[in-house]
Amino acid sequence: MSETKEKDRVWVIGHRNPDTDSVCAAISYAYLKNQLDDSTEYIAKKAGPLNGETRYVLRRFSCPEPGTVLDVKTQIRDLKFRHTPGISSHYSLKKAWALMKEQDVVTLPIVDTDNRLEGIIVNGDIAYSYMDVYDNRVLGRARTQYKNIVETLDGNLLTGNIHGYFVTGKVVVASGNREAIRNEIEADDLVILGNVKERQEIALEKKPSCMIVTGVKTVSPDIVEEAAAIDCVLIATEYDSFTVARLINQSMPIKYFMTKKGLETFELDDTVDDVRERMAKIRHRDFPVLDGDGHYMGMFSRRNLLNMERKKLILVDHNEKSQAVEGIDEADILEIIDHHRIGSLETIQPIYFRNQPLGCSSTIIYRMFLENNVEIPGQIAGLMLSAIISDTLMFRSPTCTEFDVEAGHALAAIAGVEIEDLANGIFEAGSDFAGKSDEEIFYQDFKVFHDGDISFGVAQVSAVSAQELSKVGDRLQGYLKNVLADQNLSMVYMLLTNIIKQESAVIFDGREAGETLSRAFGTECLKEDESRALLPGVVSRKKQFIPNLMEAMASRNE
Repeated sequence: MSETKEKDRVWVIGHRNPDTDSVCAAISYAYLKNQLDDSTEYIAKKAGPLNGETRYVLRRFSCPEPGTVLDVKTQIRDLKFRHTPGISSHYSLKKAWALMKEQDVVTLPIVDTDNRLEGIIVNGDIAYSYMDVYDNRVLGRARTQYKNIVETLDGNLLTGNIHGYFVTGKVVVASGNREAIRNEIEADDLVILGNVKERQEIALEKKPSCMIVTGVKTVSPDIVEEAAAIDCVLIATEYDSFTVARLINQSMPIKYFMTKKGLETFELDDTVDDVRERMAKIRHRDFPVLDGDGHYMGMFSRRNLLNMERKKLILVDHNEKSQAVEGIDEADILEIIDHHRIGSLETIQPIYFRNQPLGCSSTIIYRMFLENNVEIPGQIAGLMLSAIISDTLMFRSPTCTEFDVEAGHALAAIAGVEIEDLANGIFEAGSDFAGKSDEEIFYQDFKVFHDGDISFGVAQVSAVSAQELSKVGDRLQGYLKNVLADQNLSMVYMLLTNIIKQESAVIFDGREAGETLSRAFGTECLKEDESRALLPGVVSRKKQFIPNLMEAMASRNE
């Protein structure tokens, strides 16, 4: 039967501090791509926690919340590392060596019954057991299982418990005369001798733990009976005594020689940058990889860094590097679907970039459904409609176009909802600030922009209650200083947008923030305390606020 090839995975993801459009567009576009391309799995992700409005939308249309991705740097999980199977610590050295040759590896991971890493053994450890061990009691100290001895010697167990362990005594090769044999052997020893019945009887008189008879498949029934009577493990092997003496140490369990302390391990989520730095300090050839719960996943080596596969992304609702998920430079961007100005992102190779001056990214995606003749399920229609309502303030924003209105009504029919009813639920959820921290309110819709050497941030919250917006402004005025420091910004603004009155109050902080605002919208916009402004008719950050600020910044030196 042919092996099924695992599909490539592509993440569809919006900007940091995700809003409703960035999340719904990611889900909708991932669905569309999966209908058009069955060779790849497209997975919707979000680049931060959901705000209240978006959470309401997902619940209303029974849509699972996308997984959160805060960093897209290349991780070990993205690379093709060797999935060398873990082995038991009871394996014999001989069996471990055979596995190394069979799998062409120099390191074997040792795991317990729950697949948790116990240690590793390398070919050098096995060489040590051959070359530097001269102790005839080491077999006992290693607690060698008789099963290992039988397998190593290709022997036959004639009597005794094969699952028992040789734990005391020494290894004796009984090659001298009868008197010498009597003097050499002590109780609980492991005795190796040839197929001479009289010598075997002398050995059994000393009550050894184990007796190995060489050069035969079986021995006299009398010897078997005598061995059984004293609980002696009796093994017959066709190897000669010299070969048995040479092989016997290979039956020891690898746990006696494995490295179990100070292991250098990596986790699936470790970034390649961190791994490369750590590997440069250590001379090991192979490193165990563990999952977040400590389970063994495979072995990683330096050669795995040669064929790195970066995360593959489709970006929706943004094309600014400052708004993209952390580590965007280390990912492969395949497509961008956006309705904002063209920003600062650069790609290594040409990509599909669809940017249209519409009120919402989801409107673009709706049109792509139509262009590709893909049926829109009710759930996906509800998500795209919600995004359009949110971004266009139910078609009131100056960014709204006839295409947004047309898409909204068509999607409402598919989803089976009333636009005004859905809008009321969305706006109420978005303006519910009770129980939220200053950070949660501010960052629920926040973006960073750049103009030359100036970095500035703009947050926006919308509500239908002027009183509620005023409370938020009073509450967050002081918090803006924290934002300036945390985000390393020159200026920060927060629009408090009144959906009903179609106006925005603005609170701000930062050097030249007020001066820039007055140049952008006129000095009359500033209130008496000069830390707030009122902008009648301004409800769109993208089309009305940001462009005016940019022009004011560009003209500051004129």
